[in-house]
Amino acid sequence: MSEQPSAVALADCDPAALVASRTPARATPGYVIFVGVGLGGPLRLTLAGLKAIEEADVIVLNPDVDEALLGEPEIAIPDGVITLQTDDQPDLGKITALVQSGLSVVWLLTGDPLVDAEAAPYASQLKANGCQIDMVPGLSRLSLAITSTGITPGPGFRLWSGPSKDAADGESFVALIPERHVAEIVARAEQSGLSADTQVLVVSDYATSAQVSTPTTLGGLAGVLDGADECPAAVIVGPAATRDPSLNWFESKPLFGWHVLVPRTKGVSGAMERRLEHHGAIPMQIPTISVEPPRNPQPMERAIQGLVDGRYQWIIFNSAQAVRAVTERLVGLGLDSRAFSGLRIAAVGADTVTALRGWGITPDLVPDGEQRSEALAAEFPIFDDLLDPINRILIPRADIAVDSLVQSMNELGWEVEDVVAYRTVRASPPPADIREAIKSGRFDAVVFSSASTVRNMVGIAGKPHADTLIAAIGPATVAACEEANLRVDVVASQPSQVDLVDALATFAAKRAEGFTERGEPVRRPSQRRQRRRSK
Repeated sequence: MSEQPSAVALADCDPAALVASRTPARATPGYVIFVGVGLGGPLRLTLAGLKAIEEADVIVLNPDVDEALLGEPEIAIPDGVITLQTDDQPDLGKITALVQSGLSVVWLLTGDPLVDAEAAPYASQLKANGCQIDMVPGLSRLSLAITSTGITPGPGFRLWSGPSKDAADGESFVALIPERHVAEIVARAEQSGLSADTQVLVVSDYATSAQVSTPTTLGGLAGVLDGADECPAAVIVGPAATRDPSLNWFESKPLFGWHVLVPRTKGVSGAMERRLEHHGAIPMQIPTISVEPPRNPQPMERAIQGLVDGRYQWIIFNSAQAVRAVTERLVGLGLDSRAFSGLRIAAVGADTVTALRGWGITPDLVPDGEQRSEALAAEFPIFDDLLDPINRILIPRADIAVDSLVQSMNELGWEVEDVVAYRTVRASPPPADIREAIKSGRFDAVVFSSASTVRNMVGIAGKPHADTLIAAIGPATVAACEEANLRVDVVASQPSQVDLVDALATFAAKRAEGFTERGEPVRRPSQRRQRRRSK
């Protein structure tokens, strides 16, 4: 899959030119599929939604759908797909022209296409224009608000869409209040006939890691909602507003609301961010390294040809990036994992193993214990000319990699071809506001997945504030932190990105227990700094 280009405004789209760019032309009309994406992020998409995107000719984004969604690694965008960004009054004539020319148009909307009513007027008009319509249900705003809040609706629970004169005892209501309309719920409550001491739960920024739940009553509702017009909110009124603490699963996550800095290779994201979100954090990626092709591509080209021709007995991958460099070149040649047939494969690091398994490959050798090149060399077999038909090993590596592994393989009797598969270049500094946030302690934690990310982040952005927790993936990364005079608070039990994040979550949970045992409110690291500053 190629990199997805930036979205084009639908108003600037020329349907005839767009159709001409898609080959081969279709004789039959296409269709429009409305896909609900929840409130954003690939984990809110259904499998049917992902499948629709994978088969699209044109992707249309509703105004409140973030284009960054299409850059997530879990979403496969076919080559040549055009992305169009709509405004509040999309030109449905242009969409009709695309569909009647045989293109499949996937229209992404927040929430669910019909429960949240965004698709209804568009679908009706497109149907009247002769377009075929399909819909993929999504997680509705109502469903997300209820489930992320941890309330149990029960019988008699209903959406509060307007003033009610017949509110009965024991009934519960929920109102989803969009931005700038929060105060409307107060007027509805006054007309409902419910008593002032009726329980209410106000949930602002629901279904996000910024979610905040505030219990109150109808009598105190106006005070809670005062000044809350800047974010969407859910207001639960009645018995359901008193929730079971055991169902408060979302806001009780160990890293809930934490802003966590993720220094890493530019353009690479995935496992670490997903795991942080799983624990409730808000990850912020900062590119510290940019991966570039080798200055001289010929050695890599010869190595790939030798791999296909069967010139090697082993190939050793010591990073996930090395796996990507080799597999991307194979894809460029129209090849797949069958090119590794007959090769024995060694891998260093859990993330390297994961990258290989993404290609359906299980490595033959992964060192036990510490995932370092020295550990692999200690377990690697000695060359035996009676058992090994070929004595040659391929090691694709970064331009800055050391040659200790090559020397170890030579000592075991192997002939090694180590080629530069990619170059690592220090990325440009982040924006000034991000640099200031790093230095002033507005991030709660930073997770370092390699020694190079430590050195490069400090070089381009400066050192994290002393209040910011530091998590390191292994000994080499810890050593780099110590060289930079950074205190390391958390070290992964195993050298993988998932284990690194899990270790941070465990640390945060124990930290919260300490606050509770001391009778203090639980605060994030960044909040502790704000409290000290205010004194």
